[in-house]
Amino acid sequence: MSFTPRISVTLIFFVAICFFVACQKDTSIPAVNTTPASSSTTEVSNTTNQQATNTVTTTGAEAITANKMATAICCKTENVIIVVIDGARYSETWGDYTRQNIPNQFGLYFKGVMLTNFHNMGTTNTDSGHDAISTGNYEDLENNGHVLPQYPSIFQNFLKSSGKAAEKAWVVASKDKLQILGNCIQEDWKGRYTPRTDCGVDGLFSGYRSDDTTVAHAKNILGKYHPNLMLVNLKDPDYFGHSTSWNNYIKGIQSTDENIKDLYDFIQSDDNYRGKTTIIITNDHGRHLPGVADGFVSHGDGCEGCRHIQFLALGPDFKEGVGFQTPYEQIDISATVAKLLNFKMESSKGKVMTDLFK
Repeated sequence: MSFTPRISVTLIFFVAICFFVACQKDTSIPAVNTTPASSSTTEVSNTTNQQATNTVTTTGAEAITANKMATAICCKTENVIIVVIDGARYSETWGDYTRQNIPNQFGLYFKGVMLTNFHNMGTTNTDSGHDAISTGNYEDLENNGHVLPQYPSIFQNFLKSSGKAAEKAWVVASKDKLQILGNCIQEDWKGRYTPRTDCGVDGLFSGYRSDDTTVAHAKNILGKYHPNLMLVNLKDPDYFGHSTSWNNYIKGIQSTDENIKDLYDFIQSDDNYRGKTTIIITNDHGRHLPGVADGFVSHGDGCEGCRHIQFLALGPDFKEGVGFQTPYEQIDISATVAKLLNFKMESSKGKVMTDLFK
């Protein structure tokens, strides 16, 4: 009996310790790793590529708040301009390590991010390639402007989501047949939320015009209407490739490179666009490899020359001076543009190119 009080006190003390430890386990805060998955990168030049990897521990409430803020704010980009270089083969652009045909784009590389493993996995023709960029779907369209895309484009989705007027989204093209990008055949979308178009000499079936004229029109539209979304088609590499003249084909790539610099300089000089605009430079398709069909003269099959295309993006939300080997496709442009401008592309089959973002 004389030991009972001592045992009781010891037992009470032991129970209290166990309860305290249990409470500590119940209230421990799990670590939250906010670092995105790493991606394969490649150096395109001697530029130093150092990317920090950070692991941040937060409370659950802080993580939820951060996610809500990211969803609400998303990106700094307010405008997106997509420049499509029609039919330039990768081997004469970024695949040529001298970059002798694209010195201006190579200069811009240090301000943006490039993909070395970017492909058109659909039909490698003009209408279908531009359709894939605009809608996020691969369709085998007639390559003559007679058939509308099936799905709504980034232009229609942006205008519907934002409620903005038609002149805030534009298709500006040297090729008249690309006026089809302004509409689609899907019942709920046909004839609705359509962007403004400025294609060819005077619209569909009016004939092609010079790239210099197209760039002049694009700059005029940017200065007058201040659109938030624009696609610009430059035809010269494709047009001169089909002419069977190798020298003219190369000159077409070089003149397009100069036009891109002209357009870029204009954007940087305009207060509506400088510092808040993303520029994406890509192709609709490439050209046959040497030894395939008639070589550089044509395109349209699944050879690597036709499928392997370029991608360079510059803007406030993208990394700078980095080349990625991550495999992405033409249809991924639509989803990425939707992310940048904060609207949905429910019919797009593409995915957001997340590892390009800062």
